[in-house]
Amino acid sequence: MDLSSLSTIRIAACDLNGQMRGKRLPADMAGKLGNGSARMPLSALNVDIWGRDIENSPLVFETGDADGILMPTSRSAVPMPWLARETALVPMVMHNEDGSPFMGDPRNVLEHVLERYTERGWTVIAATEMEFNLVDATGAAPRPPVNPLTGRVLDQQSVLSLAELDAFDAFFTDLYDGAAAMGIPAQAAISEAGLGQFEVNLNHQDALTAADDAWLFKALVYGTARKHGFAATFMAKPFGDEAGNGMHVHFSVIDAEGNNIFNDGTEEGSDLLRHAVAGCLAAMPASTLIFAPNVNSYNRLVPSAHAPTGAAWGYENRTSAIRIPGGAAAARRIEHRVAGGDINPYLMLATVLGAALIGIEDAMQPPAPITGNAYEIEDLPQLAPDWGAAIDTFEADPLIARILPAMLIRNLVSTKRQELAEFATRPADSHWLSLLEAV
Repeated sequence: MDLSSLSTIRIAACDLNGQMRGKRLPADMAGKLGNGSARMPLSALNVDIWGRDIENSPLVFETGDADGILMPTSRSAVPMPWLARETALVPMVMHNEDGSPFMGDPRNVLEHVLERYTERGWTVIAATEMEFNLVDATGAAPRPPVNPLTGRVLDQQSVLSLAELDAFDAFFTDLYDGAAAMGIPAQAAISEAGLGQFEVNLNHQDALTAADDAWLFKALVYGTARKHGFAATFMAKPFGDEAGNGMHVHFSVIDAEGNNIFNDGTEEGSDLLRHAVAGCLAAMPASTLIFAPNVNSYNRLVPSAHAPTGAAWGYENRTSAIRIPGGAAAARRIEHRVAGGDINPYLMLATVLGAALIGIEDAMQPPAPITGNAYEIEDLPQLAPDWGAAIDTFEADPLIARILPAMLIRNLVSTKRQELAEFATRPADSHWLSLLEAV
């Protein structure tokens, strides 16, 4: 993107909650970003959902709240089409003073996992399904939005309804135009099962680009919705009695010759596919905090609510946590269906892909694939039942320690314990105010 005609730009890195932390700069500083002149406290990427320092964090007083160095990522500057005045966002990533990657930066953590695939000559290809709700956020509680054509509040589910998509055509037209301008490969959009709920699929890319796309897409959805007079949210469960928002991810692995390592020419897929599935299943209970990182997340993870709570896999089975889609053998892939829409895409992909690689490295064997309704199988390993248990399990699990850097584990655990304590002091019916456009 040509920045010469702009007066200002934004620079931002991703914090542990997936929020953008950064600065507004004069556009003429853009040419200096690659020389390390952009600095920001390392602790800025380790703040809670309200942007507050983490109590007793070694990144704050113990080290004098030292700066890190922000450097541009491989993603070039992108426009911010929801703002009234033309400007651009330059995605950044945090480094330590000595130039090494700061492992409290979620994007660095994903790159660290992907480097282990690269060492094998492999490339991970991933795609995401982004579910969100359009909401009226002007009252004491979030409500479904007004249908722009009828002037009436949405009052019924409209799964796969073209009429509902077309009612919000102005919003979706701007959303797709914005995605194209930002280089986000938005594909099919559908009306989902909840009131005012929609899904947009983002096309397959290398895994790091796919995570960038998901992070930027959230910002685009928030901004475009506000431009059209309502709000949007990726909260896991914005309405208690409606379908929640998930973020399914599909991934395959390509070797140096361009072959899909999950494909052996059969519908079942290769041994490597089954090893990867086994790794994902083994790490799933302890990964709950990554898939359900917020107080609201656990309202979605209830039995028989189209959100998997047990670690199971199956072929063409949408009730299982891990689904192997059908279709051409060359496109054999894994669909991981557990995460809520409120996740950090870098951490979610790092954890899933790290678990899959451990399964391959250890030649893990999965249980037999399930058939029928996974929600009715009683003896499956379960996700953590609540937020506190998820934090404790994540902190102590040896598989998580093999997947994620110790600094990331420490920072995330301290962040979530601080949020858990604070939300416990706030009325449950006010929690949405803190989460609506922050997750």
